Amino acid sequence: MPFTEAKEHAPGRLHAIFAAPYSAFDNLVPERHLHLRVAVEALVGQPMADGRLLLRVIHGWENGYFEPGDLKHSDHRIGSLDDLRDIATRYHRAFEAQAPLPRDDASLLAGPLAAAIAAAEAAGQSLDDETRTSPARWPAFEHGLTLYTFFKVYHRLTYGEDDAYRAIHCETPDGPREIHEFHLEEGEFAVIAPAEGEAGDSVLLLHESQLKPVLQLLEECRPFS
Repeated sequence: MPFTEAKEHAPGRLHAIFAAPYSAFDNLVPERHLHLRVAVEALVGQPMADGRLLLRVIHGWENGYFEPGDLKHSDHRIGSLDDLRDIATRYHRAFEAQAPLPRDDASLLAGPLAAAIAAAEAAGQSLDDETRTSPARWPAFEHGLTLYTFFKVYHRLTYGEDDAYRAIHCETPDGPREIHEFHLEEGEFAVIAPAEGEAGDSVLLLHESQLKPVLQLLEECRPFS
């Protein structure tokens, strides 16, 4: 089984900044707000200033359901907090009008999952229904661990998580990526960043319900933007 595709609790760039990143954002840490500002600048502020930041807003899962085909998203390149404010306003107006939320045609899970299953079967691997439909069984085929890892990130960002921070290393079609996942009282989000030494965009990933709180957090951490 290809268990090298992803590793949770893996060292990432915040480990080079903080001695103990897993406890740096706990509510009882006196320097917590300073740590947040430093992390936000490194993971969000710098890529945004360099024109390398995408905002990915997910939605579609509700009431405990998590079918891959129900997960929707929209991607937006953001070069300033004004861009993020505009996107938050767009989502809010759609919600208030009970109109469909913005969504891209591409699939985050269902399409890649179908392709990975088809490739595994074309290579001669036999997959039963449970392996096809149970996310915890996806690591049985190539690229399945990557899909399962992102599934868990999407699920935690939708339904919540107790751990304030975690770092994940994951192989993706765009190359190796670090996933920095935050579940804070100020807001919940993740940043998917190129691994150290790799080029590419960073992705600020969050559930649509977190647009306003995360915007407020970024405004507090980057008041000059």
